[in-house]
Amino acid sequence: MSALVDNRKYRWRTVIHQLFAEEDKDGRMQQGLLKKIILSALVSLLVIGSFICQPVLAEIRQIQESPNTILYQSRHSLRDRSGKSWQVILFKRVKSGTVAEVNLRLVGFPGVVEFAHPQPLTMTISGDKELKVEDMFAEKSPYPNVGQYNIKDVLLELPTTEKVIMSLPMTSNNTISLSLPIPVILEWQTVANY
Repeated sequence: MSALVDNRKYRWRTVIHQLFAEEDKDGRMQQGLLKKIILSALVSLLVIGSFICQPVLAEIRQIQESPNTILYQSRHSLRDRSGKSWQVILFKRVKSGTVAEVNLRLVGFPGVVEFAHPQPLTMTISGDKELKVEDMFAEKSPYPNVGQYNIKDVLLELPTTEKVIMSLPMTSNNTISLSLPIPVILEWQTVANY
């Protein structure tokens, strides 16, 4: 009985080997078809997985500032068109269950950029619609490379399917443009709805 089982295993291995193997000109067996099938299956899994998996968003921080005050933050590092890095921090402060403020703080490299105060931040949607955002440091900025803007009234107006460009007012009579990625806008709107 054992010889019969071994003989069947051998025949199945031979059949499978012949299905997935090709002979080259020297008569040696190659397993090209099997390799092609496995490679195709792996590529298919990767493609399907890329559609199913969602991108990971940055962490939304929650900080207890006092017994009645909670601060929610979303922090990102974005680059302007010239390659300079900017810290972009959206924060919402909730006092005694009421939203006290929703602000956007922009921090550039010290000594390289200087915000013009009091000037609004301009957000351009798809090149035609402009939203003006109030300068919170109109009186005095803590540092020249820091700008802060009241984004509460326009945050939920930002589209999640169109291009949004922020124009940062600088003292050198020009503006610096930052493109807002859609995942960042989605995260900001999540913070606004907390």
